[in-house]
Amino acid sequence: MIKGISEFLIRSAALVRPMQSARALSGSSQSDVWKLGKLNHVAVATPDLKASAEMYKNVLGAKVSEVTELPEHGVYTVFVELPNSKIELLHPLGKNSPIQGFLDKNKSGGIHHICIEVDNIDAALKSVKAKNLRVLGDGGTKIGAHGKPVVFLHPKDCGGVLVELEQA
Repeated sequence: MIKGISEFLIRSAALVRPMQSARALSGSSQSDVWKLGKLNHVAVATPDLKASAEMYKNVLGAKVSEVTELPEHGVYTVFVELPNSKIELLHPLGKNSPIQGFLDKNKSGGIHHICIEVDNIDAALKSVKAKNLRVLGDGGTKIGAHGKPVVFLHPKDCGGVLVELEQA
């Protein structure tokens, strides 16, 4: 039985990369140096940021943030506040936006990634790299939409899901 999201992620990666699975599952599912925290948000790419934000606000009655421009990530973001988490609405900022590439393949938009908090991003990064999970970008952390260090793990190593780890 799967006991937590960390074990789920490890087992999901094992399905995709069998050579890695023996090493990943042989250790504990929790690290002595860092721990997984709560689900911070689910990110949704949308071709129409205004319409998506209005739907959450006016139809579902959610608290919705103002649009924030994040040029270093090539996106506009809007956060939808929920009692236990958030939904991050993403829209491309410029032609080289990774969200534009996603929307080119998924015209109506859709779930782009999940974000899980960690208590020590540097230790988490070192640990996932030691377990041969690929990190997107230059292999280090960046400052994310919440002003905290983040790192993205390759979906092919995480059961088909783009996983963002964020410093709690």
